[in-house]
Amino acid sequence: MTVQPQSSVPTRVVVVDDQRLVRSSFAMMLSVEDDIDVVGDAADGAQAIEVVRRERPDLVLMDVQMPTMDGIAATEQIVADGLAKVVLLTTFDRDDYLFDGLRAGASGFLLKNTEPEDLVDAIRSVARGHALLAPEVTLRVIERMTTTPDAPPVDTRGAAAVERLTPREREVLELVGRGMANAEIARQLFLGEATVKTHVSSCLAKLHLRDRVQAVVFAYETGILRPGD
Repeated sequence: MTVQPQSSVPTRVVVVDDQRLVRSSFAMMLSVEDDIDVVGDAADGAQAIEVVRRERPDLVLMDVQMPTMDGIAATEQIVADGLAKVVLLTTFDRDDYLFDGLRAGASGFLLKNTEPEDLVDAIRSVARGHALLAPEVTLRVIERMTTTPDAPPVDTRGAAAVERLTPREREVLELVGRGMANAEIARQLFLGEATVKTHVSSCLAKLHLRDRVQAVVFAYETGILRPGD
């Protein structure tokens, strides 16, 4: 079952892929949805930045491997400049792509063989401010990062920022880091979902995090969670 749109304003999308046929296919598939409007396309990361600056979309569907400028580099610039949210697409299920995409600021990551209805649901979900990585995928990437020889040390500045959280907010952040959805956290802590949502939003605001994906990264980088937790 697909997620039903919650807004009458269409989500404006730019499709980026170095293969014209792929771009056309995605654009055609998305254009039939009443709540999604494909406003542009690009063949590489550099073109994508130009199109995004001109069209000001809500979301960019971005390929990873492209000539001139790849999708990771383009994502980093688009997100850093606050131009749009980015969902990365690739044919390769590789941990380094996933991790680099998270670091660049992507709000989601999908394989190109994702079912059409799942892709549409993903775009709607990210447009509403949700992260788009299955918890097991996110945790697999973060665990690999924190157990490699060149893993970064605990982020002490981030750890200091945690002190701004209330005990309940820190508890919620830890459960978000474990990949739990709001409903699961609510059951775990015997709270209402609306209350959990408020705590999550407060955590993101106090820690200057964009979404739940960044919250997972933050929880590991600051030592709130460790691999195997």
